[in-house]
Amino acid sequence: MTNIMLNYLRKALYLLLFILVFFLYQAWEVEHPPTPSAQTTTTPVAEKSIASNYMPAAPAATQPAQPVTTSQPAPIASQPVSRGQHITVTTDVLAVTIDTRGGDIIDTQLLNYPSALHATTPVVLFNNDPATRYIAQSGLLSQQGPDTTEGQALYTTSQTTYHLEKAENQLVVSLYWTNKSGIKVTKTYTFHRNSYQIEVKYLIDNQSARAWSGNLYTQLMRTNTPPTAHSGLVSLATYFGAAISTPEKKFEKITFKQMKEMNLDKTVQGGWAAMIQHYFISAWVPPTVNATNTYYSRITSDGLYTIGMIGQPLTAPSGTQAATETKLYAGPAIADQLEKTAPGLKLTIDYGWFWFISGIIFWMMQKIFDVVGNWGWAIVLVTIIIKLMFYKLSAKSYRSMSALKKMQPRIEALKQRFGDDKQKMTQATLDLYRQEKVNPMSGCLPLLIQIPVFIALYWVLVESVELRQAPFILWIHDLTQQDPYYVLPVLMGISMFIQQRLNPPPPDPVQAKVMMLMPLIFTAMFANFPAGLMLYWFVNNTLSFLQQWHIMHRLDKEIRK
Repeated sequence: MTNIMLNYLRKALYLLLFILVFFLYQAWEVEHPPTPSAQTTTTPVAEKSIASNYMPAAPAATQPAQPVTTSQPAPIASQPVSRGQHITVTTDVLAVTIDTRGGDIIDTQLLNYPSALHATTPVVLFNNDPATRYIAQSGLLSQQGPDTTEGQALYTTSQTTYHLEKAENQLVVSLYWTNKSGIKVTKTYTFHRNSYQIEVKYLIDNQSARAWSGNLYTQLMRTNTPPTAHSGLVSLATYFGAAISTPEKKFEKITFKQMKEMNLDKTVQGGWAAMIQHYFISAWVPPTVNATNTYYSRITSDGLYTIGMIGQPLTAPSGTQAATETKLYAGPAIADQLEKTAPGLKLTIDYGWFWFISGIIFWMMQKIFDVVGNWGWAIVLVTIIIKLMFYKLSAKSYRSMSALKKMQPRIEALKQRFGDDKQKMTQATLDLYRQEKVNPMSGCLPLLIQIPVFIALYWVLVESVELRQAPFILWIHDLTQQDPYYVLPVLMGISMFIQQRLNPPPPDPVQAKVMMLMPLIFTAMFANFPAGLMLYWFVNNTLSFLQQWHIMHRLDKEIRK
């Protein structure tokens, strides 16, 4: 193999990295279509001020529940979305607003997560703003109430303000509903300290003359309005939409585009239903893994994309009580907390193609962060660990590259000797490689190793909420955002250039000029990528340069001996 072929291969590997980035961008465009305007998301029904159909269809007695289509909405009285009292609940991590109309959660603020760097306002997850509405509903669907296809129950409450005191570990909020027949329902929310998991329980006390029967339903509803992205490419290819989990498929995306095309209708055991956005998630989890639930999706007449589930029939004979429960997660996508909430829920942290490498990298970073307390230094130390893991493989590659560089005068002599006879030149070059035990392909291995690690670390930076707004040193206040002064991209480009100077130059002048431009091209191409990624690449290039220089120095000594 000639040097020309070697350099073609090297350029092909650089091109591969560029193509991978391009495919990531394409994935982002697919998952993030342009946000529809208010005129296009509002259907003619909503424009006529007719109330939206927020209730799922009542299940037949012997059939699984079927989702309601937007073309034939179930009847509902013309009434505002919210006309009950608002209950405010504050814990150490959450500030929640509950509407007594249905007992819905209509506002949730994540108190430990600023909406932007140095901001004093927290991230708002659920909200009742018509333009960005995002709410969590649950209820008991029954012809006898409390919730019917004509609307939600109006609960009462003993107080409208709740606060988790320092001495308390949980906070209980109870809502009450009763009808003239003697059916009483208590809906209870339980909040826990340092937790984003909310328990929801229902107690049906049937003092009426006939049996009560109904179904628990839970659903998440939101407009197709992605949260405002920060500058840079940090949210590249992050998923915005719904997802469900089934025994057959632990994590299945249900995109808003799919909801437009067809209503989901799937009856399975266990699972969960979620709405996912960058860094944050909400999910309804049924009471037990053995429970059978019918998952559905639909779009309401005022443009709320809905994912939810209806449980098995629940009965309370006259003079008896019945109970059921569910739980809601509403908060940051922290793997440990998601896994405690429901099996497979941590899969919503989508690490992309190299998820297995991303998982290992994040695990190492987390362990190091627990000691050093800085995610930037965690990236540096993980980079060193990765280099040590592949030290021998890299050393073998750099040794071959160094030997190849030393052979350049002899290769030039062969070129002068054989002139334009390419066949003899190629054969003589291959004989020389075999004689000196040099493998020109081995010089490409460090780059091949770097590509998957580079992409895996990118996904860790993009998807891990733990790194959101994480500072490093000096001017780097957020490792997931671009370097505001482009210092790290420039250092990365310089380190790439210096490392390139250690490699054998291409014999063709045009190729040599192209290779000289590669550091500049890569610096420009990755200038807006997360600072943490540029930090990794700079440290990796620097370590690679030092290792290669050391090997070349040792090789020189061996030759002189």
